[in-house]
Amino acid sequence: MKVDPAAAGMDDERLERITEHFNERYVATGKLPGCQVTVARGQSVGYFRSFGTMDRERHKPVEEDTIWRIYSMTKPIASIALMQLYERGAFQLSDPVHRFIPEWRGLSVEEPAEDGSVRNVAQDRPMSMRDALMHMTGLPGSVIADHPVDDRFSTALQGSRSGMTLEGVCTLLADFPLKFQPGTRWNYGLSTDICGRLVEIISGRRFDDYLHDEIFGPLGMSDTGFSVPDGSADRFCASYLYQPGGEPKLVDDPDTSSYRRPRSYLSGAGGLVSTSGDYLRFCQMLLGNGELDGQRVIGRKTLELMTCNHLPGGGDLGQFVSGGFGESGFEGVGFGLGFAIGLGPAATGTTGSFGEYYWGGAASTAFWVDPVEEVTVVFMAQLLPSTCYPFRSQLRALVYQALLD
Repeated sequence: MKVDPAAAGMDDERLERITEHFNERYVATGKLPGCQVTVARGQSVGYFRSFGTMDRERHKPVEEDTIWRIYSMTKPIASIALMQLYERGAFQLSDPVHRFIPEWRGLSVEEPAEDGSVRNVAQDRPMSMRDALMHMTGLPGSVIADHPVDDRFSTALQGSRSGMTLEGVCTLLADFPLKFQPGTRWNYGLSTDICGRLVEIISGRRFDDYLHDEIFGPLGMSDTGFSVPDGSADRFCASYLYQPGGEPKLVDDPDTSSYRRPRSYLSGAGGLVSTSGDYLRFCQMLLGNGELDGQRVIGRKTLELMTCNHLPGGGDLGQFVSGGFGESGFEGVGFGLGFAIGLGPAATGTTGSFGEYYWGGAASTAFWVDPVEEVTVVFMAQLLPSTCYPFRSQLRALVYQALLD
């Protein structure tokens, strides 16, 4: 990857603080096996550096084209895919999801009482396409269970896990009530998997085929997909779990990983692998108002619609979150159609710009796009969970202090 700090309007000496921080504080101490940082401004890369090992057990260093599990950084890609179909007039944001998934028509809402009893009530309004893009569906299947129906759904899902598909999980969800009235709470769970299924229904194509044809192919994202082919297996990193006070534990060996086989469940919420170079191209397309190298992926006005705060009353996630987890902070953070939206440095308490948008993944990966400063950042790592160290806020401070103008 060609790196030119001056062309990117960044101070190369101050950028080296990123190197010192991640290499000395995390990699050299054994807290983090390896990571990769890419910082660009406009179309110029100001900083790109690889640290540590992609596979500690085999002593393989992180390489420029290492393939990472990006987990929830799949969500913005799935959201762009669904909104491409919005641009074709296939649906409106206010349309009910049951227009496309008829078995969800008339789902009830389970309301727990203080005495532990529950009652089922009718929806105040049907779950909308906007709700699906915003994690405001009320569907069970949260990352952190916060409702009795989550446990019942999880048990049923585990019992039918083998060969599960997006279509299958939608059929299963038809047997369960919602956890809250659609559009009233923000709950991090299966909603973007539903976006993936909606892409399949509306387009008439498998989700992976659609992504390849409409996003990955046009952008040249040749290493992004739901599995790692044999020819790329030597570039696939290992995955590790944080151990308090100890060395991270190997939890997914690249040689035996489920990502090495074709997958039946094409998760729009967290199923993709990618490289820093591929994901940077996705981010630079976003920075380019939906276009990169002459390839138009999404319209400028559609992207503006996706990257403004859609939370009721212009509020932040702290006012609406249910379950207490998301791949961003809650204070001063709005939410659009597939992206967290920064409501300004004073609101978030971090450096950045009003209107920046971003997300992250379970293995500590992260990205953000700042249209004001024309900054795009991609952070790749392999350490679960994403809450073990404050990589993201630290990286923000390190990036913005290096801007020249």
